[in-house]
Amino acid sequence: MRCYDPFTMARYIEKRKTGVWARFARQYQIHLFVWMGLAFLFVFSYAPMFGILMAFQNYDISTGFKGIFSGPWVGFKYFIEFFTDPMFEAILVNTLSLSLLKLLFSFPFPIIFAIMITETRNMAVRRCVQTVSYLPHFISWVIVSGLVFTFFSVDYGVINKIFVFFGKDPLPFITSPAYYWFLAVFTDIWKDMGWWAIIFIAAITTIDPALFEAAIIDGAGRIARIRYIILPGLGGAVTVTLILSMGSLLGGGLSGSNFEQSMLIGNKLNAVRSEIIQSYSLRMGLGMGRFSFGTAVGLLQSITSVILVFGSNAFFKKIRGFGLF
Repeated sequence: MRCYDPFTMARYIEKRKTGVWARFARQYQIHLFVWMGLAFLFVFSYAPMFGILMAFQNYDISTGFKGIFSGPWVGFKYFIEFFTDPMFEAILVNTLSLSLLKLLFSFPFPIIFAIMITETRNMAVRRCVQTVSYLPHFISWVIVSGLVFTFFSVDYGVINKIFVFFGKDPLPFITSPAYYWFLAVFTDIWKDMGWWAIIFIAAITTIDPALFEAAIIDGAGRIARIRYIILPGLGGAVTVTLILSMGSLLGGGLSGSNFEQSMLIGNKLNAVRSEIIQSYSLRMGLGMGRFSFGTAVGLLQSITSVILVFGSNAFFKKIRGFGLF
């Protein structure tokens, strides 16, 4: 074991300190971005977590911020009230049904689209289609809802005008509960299919090209190469994406869009299908001033999402040998 005298150790420590500050001075622009991101997380993600206390209190907004720490404790009163609410079963069914439908239909489309893109030999067409496909992701749901009304409105919607032109009666896509789930899944696929396909395209590009060359030499056709090389190569990306989507099972399916769709496309006429846990929490908390009840509903959803993520990760680690963490 090497020994150092106190004078040598002091010089070494001083040199280390000087090196750290010198490196910080050289990289201050990078540190500025990092600390701005950390400040954003603290202000908008960690600091508001003190509001979780309202779920266990009879919070009165007139007491302001102090009421979060001084309100009377009521325990699990609002959680029990949510479970016994007459609307509980309906909003739970709506939330799970929308998320499962999106998982069933929205999840395979990006995979299929990614394979189609990578199998396109014309690079100009490939770049053009890929760029056009993920542009809708950057369009606000407010604008998307306006497009929905433009295309599916009974009075002036393009789709219903086509129906009338061919002698068919217009369909109440927006006002009828029977069509809401279709609109939600359809718009979700249109908006985010190209964006999610980027993940799977990146996964396909990491597959060893030697596997494709060997398969071609052995006489494997395009379908065989997709089945035995590309799909197994996508296993890791599919697993990670599925684990992440489990966390939003109660919040919005693959892309987490249930809330925006419920608030913008949903209305009183289709509320029996469009009302979900998030919109219900907002309506009860901010709309009706029941802040403690709304906080309890949101906290219950968040806890369930965390359990689903850890549970699905453990499940995939057991059956596939790896998970997200």
